[in-house]
Amino acid sequence: MEPLEMFRRAAEPSGRDRVVRYLSGLLAWAGARRVVVAVAVVLGGALGGWWLLHAPPPAVEQALPYTPRTSVAPGEVLGSSTTVAVALVGSSGPSVLVVHVAGAVALPGLVRLGSGSRVDDAVRAAGGALAGADVNALNLAAFLVDGTRVYVPRLGEVVAPGVSADGGSGPALRLDLNTATVEQLDTLPGVGPSLARVIVGYRESQGPFRKVDDLLRVSGIGPSKLQQFRSLVMV
Repeated sequence: MEPLEMFRRAAEPSGRDRVVRYLSGLLAWAGARRVVVAVAVVLGGALGGWWLLHAPPPAVEQALPYTPRTSVAPGEVLGSSTTVAVALVGSSGPSVLVVHVAGAVALPGLVRLGSGSRVDDAVRAAGGALAGADVNALNLAAFLVDGTRVYVPRLGEVVAPGVSADGGSGPALRLDLNTATVEQLDTLPGVGPSLARVIVGYRESQGPFRKVDDLLRVSGIGPSKLQQFRSLVMV
């Protein structure tokens, strides 16, 4: 290579020198603050792109199925294929019966029973009959009425003509015409299921009975039929 050519190339700036000169000129033209901002923007964009590429996918929210509200028939348990007996609106009689059990029982006194209980349930709730009790003197299948007194006699005992719940004279078990159910009225002599429903229907449509003789206004009950169970009911 000729000496002149070698001198010319040596005088030319290298690539690194050209970059340094370019950056120096850029700094002189734009100012150091603008360069710093530009570098920060470039770095921020690079970091943002990296995060978008490597960020985990968003969690997918699973939508729960919507179940519309449905009506439930009386007596039906929601979510179950079985049904249970429930008290219907307008049913008569208290839900808890308070009965006085006396006589030959283990625990004489007041017992509390559910609606629809029978004399046998009251005797059992009082601890059961004693060994010498004459349970055959009772109608163990008879339905109870709130405020009733059940007396269990002993074998051979002569019981005075019935003692009512309030201590007066009358039968030991009397049905309240204003609270007795169809099933309870059905136990009265001369009253079957059909007539029992008629009595309850009359009570619900005409209002409570004021006296026992009001039963004569019920279709199907005359003086002779009423006489069969007059002593077994009360108002």
